[in-house]
Amino acid sequence: MDFDLSWILLGLPIAFILGWAASRFDLRQLRMENRQAPKAYFKGLNFLLNEQQDQAIDAFIEAVQNDPDTSELHFALGNLFRRRGEYERAVRVHEHLLSRGDLSRADRERAQHALALDFLKAGLLDRAEEALRKLEGTPFETQASLALLAIFERSRDWPQAARIAQKLEDAGQGSFSARQAHYLCEQAAAQTAEGNNAATHRLLDQALTTAPHAPRPRIDLAALHLRLGEADAAFESLQALLDVAPLSLPLVAHTLCEAAMACGHSAQALSLLKTSYAQDPSLDVLDAIVTLTAAGEPAQEVQGGRDWYLKHLEREPSLIAAAKWIAGEKLEHEQFHPQVQRALDHAARPLMRYRCAACGFEATQHFWQCPGCQAWDSYPARRVEEL
Repeated sequence: MDFDLSWILLGLPIAFILGWAASRFDLRQLRMENRQAPKAYFKGLNFLLNEQQDQAIDAFIEAVQNDPDTSELHFALGNLFRRRGEYERAVRVHEHLLSRGDLSRADRERAQHALALDFLKAGLLDRAEEALRKLEGTPFETQASLALLAIFERSRDWPQAARIAQKLEDAGQGSFSARQAHYLCEQAAAQTAEGNNAATHRLLDQALTTAPHAPRPRIDLAALHLRLGEADAAFESLQALLDVAPLSLPLVAHTLCEAAMACGHSAQALSLLKTSYAQDPSLDVLDAIVTLTAAGEPAQEVQGGRDWYLKHLEREPSLIAAAKWIAGEKLEHEQFHPQVQRALDHAARPLMRYRCAACGFEATQHFWQCPGCQAWDSYPARRVEEL
């Protein structure tokens, strides 16, 4: 049987045309599919950069619907929900990611971390703690430990907080000795409330050993000695404080006065206060100097106080010092003195607050941990007027 080569010559162009058409159809379909998802994704990014979060969420939802297997879109959508405070929706997105069997280990750990942040932002501390503990041994372990530390501090679980802080320090994340001392002081305060002075003393001694240069253990120890009637020990504790943390003197100036007068060291305390005031004037130190000066002789009570407040006003303007000076003065129109004094005291009262250097939260008392931002040692020992 003869083989006709004309069929081959005729079939080759036809096969080529059919193959080319099929490849063009597949490429066109693939290009359309690849074009739709990134288009919605980049549209969402554009909305996000323009701070149009509602439109961004709609765009990301569209992108996820077009390509439900893309984990990056789910992460972007979950983070958007969390930023908007829609924590339930964020949790659902990240839990859906964790339920997928095809998710890589890195993405699974990332989704677990995102889920923990959802619970943390929502205030579900128990579920956040459970989620964070699952991140041990992952690249997110340090971040998880810091979040756990914040949880234990917020719930005032000081032993657990101390354990996490020690773990972070052992991992080379910095020194946590000052914070560990705060934890011990907080536990000591709880023991004081229960009347267990022996446990209070033991915890404060431990805090002093943990952070020898931290001011709080010595201040709390001096207060404990005063409550127990041990004025000499309180005075010695405050003297040691001035050696390691002289800037904290304004916080204990009045306690120093009380201890010095109780143990007969008024002259020594007055000398310490004057030396400190000459180097760095402070309103609280000034008040302590006036108190000790007035305690000397009755004739010096008014004159001594007036002179020190005037000296302070000569060095720098101070509404607080002016109000206290006028309080002991005789005005020309004495019948208006109460009204003038009340107005001055009202104007000076906000200036006597303490202000957090981290968030600006103001309070009438000094805090070791800011009630607003939870930062430690963020309150300077100075009043608002002195900052």
